[in-house]
Amino acid sequence: MNQLSDRINNLATSATLAMAAKARELRAEGKDIIGLSLGEPDFNTPDFIKDAAIEAINQNYNSYTPVDGYVELKNAIIHKFKRDNNLNYALPQIVVSTGAKQALANIASVMLNAGDEVILPCPYWVSYSDIVKLSDGVPVEVQTSIDNDFKMTAEQLEAAITPKTKMIWYSSPCNPSGSVYSKAELRALADVLKKHPNIYVVSDEIYEHINFKGGHFSMAEFEDMYDRTITVNGVSKAFAMTGWRIGYIGAPDWIARACNKMQGQITSGANCIAQRAVITALEADPSSIKYMVDEFKERRQLILNLLGDIDGFKTNEPEGAFYVFPNISSYFGKTIKGKTINNASDFSLFLLEEALVATVTGEAFGNKDCIRISYAASQNEIKEAIKRIKTALS
Repeated sequence: MNQLSDRINNLATSATLAMAAKARELRAEGKDIIGLSLGEPDFNTPDFIKDAAIEAINQNYNSYTPVDGYVELKNAIIHKFKRDNNLNYALPQIVVSTGAKQALANIASVMLNAGDEVILPCPYWVSYSDIVKLSDGVPVEVQTSIDNDFKMTAEQLEAAITPKTKMIWYSSPCNPSGSVYSKAELRALADVLKKHPNIYVVSDEIYEHINFKGGHFSMAEFEDMYDRTITVNGVSKAFAMTGWRIGYIGAPDWIARACNKMQGQITSGANCIAQRAVITALEADPSSIKYMVDEFKERRQLILNLLGDIDGFKTNEPEGAFYVFPNISSYFGKTIKGKTINNASDFSLFLLEEALVATVTGEAFGNKDCIRISYAASQNEIKEAIKRIKTALS
């Protein structure tokens, strides 16, 4: 008899983590799987950051940390926000968490009541929808198109707003599409939100530095949106520190205090050694990680060129992050090697079993016509993976 709560029974498993687990199982069976499913840089954490962590260990940092983070780290975050984003935050407005994912869970917990609606431009990061549901919120999906680079328009936002709308969550650069909202595009959305003063914005900027167009813009930079925007960021992607688990927010102080209160009952403060290392990471000039961004840009061009040679893949050119999000709906209804492709999930599973390449179905991101392919892998792995996909489909 299932004695588990309705909450956990109704919760979806993270599709990206599930695909990674399936790929690991197949590897354990001796299959040569190329993993293009996880959103994880394949670089090592820069040595200057690792040295800072070793120094922290040698200095005997081993005690509980303040729930909202070391003051020195919060000051480094304040400096980073000012330097990179032209945003002025004070210490009470910063909360450090165990990854940006916890920051998002904190926000949902402190902002949402049962039935509150959260607008999610599709595609959205895989966990947004279920984090909202865990706080009894209602995700409202707004479908975008590859022809518009998967960006929600002001008209679409206006049409999605109801009396129950409490928040809008989006990422720029976007996971999974790599889309980057320009200042003008965000201003158009802000002009809609001006008419609805009780709606708050979560701006997820974890991929901020992995930006190929140059020029990142934050919603909170608009004076009339500053008090209604929660800026979420972290070090996982730009600094290749996924396992260090440090994320943070800049927010109106009443929201930050609430997140601090919530976190104090769930995990308390984030890891002491990781926090000390992140001080060093954020104080460094962003040019220190440019070599990674340059390599991602090369890989983007490589994978777009290779996918362009496969019939049935419709791609646009993502301006940031390290994903492509091709539309593969032309394969729906077809039978290949005895397997019928009815949807993106079938297609993604087909690639895993037949091409031995792990990708993620777009259905996990709110888009049923696409798959997400991560190019956080070596150029040789990318070439071999796309070669296998082309062979399996031919």
